[in-house]
Amino acid sequence: MPQPTAPTPEFALGLRAVMLDGFKRESEITHKVIAAVPDEKSTYRPDPNARTAQDLAWHIAASDVHFIESIANLKFEMGGGPKDKPKTIAEVLAFYDERVPAGIARVEALTGEQLLTPLPFAVFNMPAVFYLAFLNNHSIHHRAQLATYLRPMGAKVPAIYGGSYDEPFKMPELAETAA
Repeated sequence: MPQPTAPTPEFALGLRAVMLDGFKRESEITHKVIAAVPDEKSTYRPDPNARTAQDLAWHIAASDVHFIESIANLKFEMGGGPKDKPKTIAEVLAFYDERVPAGIARVEALTGEQLLTPLPFAVFNMPAVFYLAFLNNHSIHHRAQLATYLRPMGAKVPAIYGGSYDEPFKMPELAETAA
């Protein structure tokens, strides 16, 4: 039986392409969900032990930025984020919209060899490119939490993977083909 081989730089480049393509799409959805939080209701929390909507939105934005920038830096540094939390949802979105695309561009510029650099993080020590999956899963997990806050706080729920009551799915119009 053949033994598994270590990932190659070509594998790392392919995995990066797939994972970043997914994260780019997910970050657009994440933007919509965060943007749906009304500032006047941002202190909403479904339970005394839960984060407020504002805190959860900031956690998502700050974590996404921390992960994408750490991958780009080929090093995780704890506590390296902004010292002051944004006061409004618009400020959270401005931070997210500025830093996430810049981080993506930096990860896109890494070589296959760089993407295979082992990065210690918490109890993990994986090649940098593998953390793209962790980034995506973490973001989706917390975005889903925030999405469940929206309707109870009186906000509209945007379409995420299909339509919602507030943003129904619309079939794309297909161009008529000439016969």
